[in-house]
This record gives sequence, C-alpha cells and structure tokens, in this order.
Amino acid sequence: MASGQQLSPADGLAQLSFVVQGMLEHRAAEHGLSIIQARLLGVLRDRTPTMNDLARLLGLDKSSVTGLVDRAERRGLVMRVPSTTDRRATLVSLTDDGRALVSQAAACFEADVLTMLERLPARDRGALSRLVSRLLAAHAAEQGIDLFPAADVAN
Repeated sequence: MASGQQLSPADGLAQLSFVVQGMLEHRAAEHGLSIIQARLLGVLRDRTPTMNDLARLLGLDKSSVTGLVDRAERRGLVMRVPSTTDRRATLVSLTDDGRALVSQAAACFEADVLTMLERLPARDRGALSRLVSRLLAAHAAEQGIDLFPAADVAN
C-alpha cells in the first residue's frame, strides 16, 4: 500500500480478521484442535461456566455445546463438575491437561501476533491494544458478558 493510503475500517478489520483467524487455525491444528475446540478451551481459561453459559459465550445451541464438551472430555481436556449452588447446573472446567494444552497453543499464537505487530511502533501497539480492548469489552457488555471476569471460584 502506498504511503498515505488506508483501508476503510470495515475492510481493514475484515482483512485483519482473516489474517488472525488463519494464525489461530494454524496453531489450533498443530495441537489437534478445531477452531471451535480452541475457542472452548480459550473460554475455559478464565471461567468455569455452566453449560448454558458456555452455549451463550460460544454463540452455539446447547446441543452443539454438549457434543463439543463430550469430545473434549473424552480427550481429557475438560471435566464436568456439579454446581454447589444449583443442583440442576453442571459447570465445565479445564483439566490439567487441558490447561497445559491451551497454554501452549496460546503462547504460540501470541508469538505469531506479536511478530506481526512488531511492524508497528511501540506507541501504536499500545494504542491498538487499548482500542481493541475497549471495543471488545463494550461489545461483550451489550451481550451481557464480562470480558474480564474475576477469577472464578468453584460454584
């Protein structure tokens, strides 16, 4: 792109999402995960949601989440835990193996993104991080989701 040219916000974000999605797909596949499985493990890094909450967080219907959790459970990555506050609810959490896998995959993905962002001056990287965080936190809040939940205690 010649100096001074820039993409519209829609084009820029769409193209950036394709690049980032490609990086994420590559790292997920390296660890034997589909994108949706990687999303599941990513959600569970800092939460212990109910199955219903997990469906809402992933934007899937409950039956899809049940199958997704079943497969991850068979692989030893997640476990279902009865809620101590609601006998009808089942919580989903990472196992030690799941936590190790998501940590490895996340570290590789983070390195990919940081390599791409090294093309920007440090000040611009900081501004980008602040803007993206604000935008995503506002979007999540509109959906009734806390993007930065406090550490969950076993419910």
